[in-house]
Amino acid sequence: SCGSDNLNNKDVDLKEPQNQAQKEYNAEFTLPELNYGYESLEPYIDTQTMQIHHDKHHAGYVKKLNLALKNSNNQFAKIENLIPNINKSDTAVRNNGGGHYNHSLYWRILTPKPSEPKAEILEAINTSFGSLEKFKQIFKDTAKSRFGSGWAWLSLSKDKKLFVSSTPNQDNPLMNFVEKQGTPILGIDVWEHAYYLQYQNLRGDYINNIFNIINWEEVNNNLKLI
Repeated sequence: SCGSDNLNNKDVDLKEPQNQAQKEYNAEFTLPELNYGYESLEPYIDTQTMQIHHDKHHAGYVKKLNLALKNSNNQFAKIENLIPNINKSDTAVRNNGGGHYNHSLYWRILTPKPSEPKAEILEAINTSFGSLEKFKQIFKDTAKSRFGSGWAWLSLSKDKKLFVSSTPNQDNPLMNFVEKQGTPILGIDVWEHAYYLQYQNLRGDYINNIFNIINWEEVNNNLKLI
C-alpha cells in the first residue's frame, strides 16, 4: 500500500543516513509560521483574511509545489534558489513555487509594530527615487495599476539599483523570464484574496493602508543580505 511504501522509505532513511547533499535534494518545502498573530495587523488587514490567506492559500501553494516536484530532479533546498531556475512553461512549479516564495516574503515584511525606513534602505530609496514620498507614490501607482491578480515589488537590480515593478499571478523578479529582473526586498500581494473580505473592490485603500504595517527593519535586512 501507499502507507507501507512511505514507512519503508523512512526505514531506509533511518538505517542508511544520507549525506547532507542528498537530504537537501529530497527536501520538501514547508509553510512558514507567522511572526505575529492573525489579528495583529488589524485594522489594516482583518483576522479572517490573514487566517484564510496563510492557512489556505499559502498552504495550498506549498502542498502543490511539493507534489509538482515529487518526481522531478529538484536539488534546491531553498525556495530562493529554485525560483531563478524555473522553466517558464513548467506552470505547476512556476505558479506554486512563485506563490510560496512571494507569500513567504510578504509575511516577513509585515509587522504589527510599524517603523520608518532608515539606514541603508532609506539612503537607497532617496538615491533611486529622490525621496521616500516619491517612492511610495510610484509603488502605490504600480500596485494599483496591476491588471487582474499579481504583485508589486521593490527590488535590487544586478547593477545595485532599486526599482519598482509589477508581475502577474505568482511571478516575481527572481524569475529569469520576467521583464524586470532583480532580487525582491519588498513585495505586496494584490490578488483579491489578500484584501477582498475587508476592502471589496477598493484595492487602492488596501495598498495605502499597508504602508502602516511595513516592517522596514526587515526590508533593510533584505537589502543588506544581497
